[in-house]
Amino acid sequence: MNLNKYNQIYQSLSSDIVEGKYETGEILPSEHKLLKSFGVSRETVRKALNLLQENGYIQKMKGKGSVIIYNPSMNLTVSHLISFKEVQEQQEKIYTTKVYSLEKIPAEECPNVQVSLNLSDQTPIWQLIRQRLYEDKTHIIDTDYFMYDMMPGLTEEIAAGSIYEYIEERLGHKISYSQKEITFSPMTELDIELFGPVQPPYTANVKSVVHLSDATPFQYNVSKHLTNEFKFVDFSRRFTGE
Repeated sequence: MNLNKYNQIYQSLSSDIVEGKYETGEILPSEHKLLKSFGVSRETVRKALNLLQENGYIQKMKGKGSVIIYNPSMNLTVSHLISFKEVQEQQEKIYTTKVYSLEKIPAEECPNVQVSLNLSDQTPIWQLIRQRLYEDKTHIIDTDYFMYDMMPGLTEEIAAGSIYEYIEERLGHKISYSQKEITFSPMTELDIELFGPVQPPYTANVKSVVHLSDATPFQYNVSKHLTNEFKFVDFSRRFTGE
């Protein structure tokens, strides 16, 4: 079996799926059609299909074929410190951002934020809630808390664009690193209002505390995703000690 060939087939088919040539729920061409199309053996085609299934692009179903299960609405990274706008520039499927609310509140109203950002009770912070919509449906709810004194000029217009661009290019700060935690929880009343009725009524929550280059924590973020769409993808390599 030619390893380079099955990887080429995998790359070709996965690119077609991501770019929308095949939509969720559609059936890939049969193994027979694929082996004729690519000029390879059935074993090579099956190896490529197995790789597509392992990476969440298809589900092989007996008597039906290879069904596309890839969901373009949830193709986001949680492994890197990257703004939502920067994620969008890497994707074919584009979200829109809607600012639900932006208000100045005392840190004591949000104990978890207060502790994470090392704030006193009356320290002012921004509370920002944004919806990430794909085809007019909310798929992500981002709730952010920022140090008010760091960016007193924050507006809904800026929030609808790129806050990281605003912080780095207009305010001159350098964003350095974050600590992240993934949890799952029942939907709140606000979640149900913004997401709408979905099953199961749970969200996958990516919580982040983001630091500047001088190690100052300045942002607390909770990014809520629908559990039936959420997928965490990372790369791990076994260390053998050799």
